[in-house]
Amino acid sequence: MQLDILDLTAFYASPLGGLARRLIAQKVRSHWRRAEGETMIALGFGTPYLGSFRGEVRRLGALMPAHQGALVWPPSGPVNTVLVEEGRLPLADNSVDKLLAIHCLELSEQARPLLREMWRVLAPEGRLLLIVPNRMGVWSRREATPFGHGQPYSRTQLEKLLNDVMFTPVTWSGALHALPLRRSFAIRWAPAMERFGAKLWPHFSGVILVEARKEVTAPIEAGLAPRRVPRVATVHGLISTPAAHRGGDVETE
Repeated sequence: MQLDILDLTAFYASPLGGLARRLIAQKVRSHWRRAEGETMIALGFGTPYLGSFRGEVRRLGALMPAHQGALVWPPSGPVNTVLVEEGRLPLADNSVDKLLAIHCLELSEQARPLLREMWRVLAPEGRLLLIVPNRMGVWSRREATPFGHGQPYSRTQLEKLLNDVMFTPVTWSGALHALPLRRSFAIRWAPAMERFGAKLWPHFSGVILVEARKEVTAPIEAGLAPRRVPRVATVHGLISTPAAHRGGDVETE
């Protein structure tokens, strides 16, 4: 089942959703302690996590995928939300310093093209903070929360996916170690469970947070042996390059 804006809004308006927002927001701030003068964009459903950055960043916006729907945010003042096609973000190349993606990647049918679009809009050395359901966590098994929908990921899967699209993972963390129970006593004790869970079962968090850096040059695979090239192409066709055999310089027109 595809989540829509009504499902997400209802969840975050509930006591369990409020708990999830607080626990994840603490982790978001631990990754991004300072953002003065930067452009910050959320993709997916990130408005519950942007409020603390208002008045701090230079530009702030929320892009909401068309299949999900959009809401007006903030409730007063200029609207900072835009309905978008996830594969064609209405942003210029290299225009975003920080990109927060939540309720996004796991619901996408084309993860790699989506990440490449994120790469395009991020500035050189820009940072992506990706938040996805943890395949090993309990929250990904509960369809009563948004984290129980779509494709959950393991850390290994995320690392490979990011490397494939020229992102370098920099920092990892987890959130939602508490159980996804709606009962009042469980929510009341959740902060304590979160602290204990982070120490005792860190690999079983409900979500994985990974901060990744945009790379502008692709790495060369380790172990590749250099090879000699006897002929090279030029505008005027192929020309012989004896100097290549000797290891000398080659001049082309």
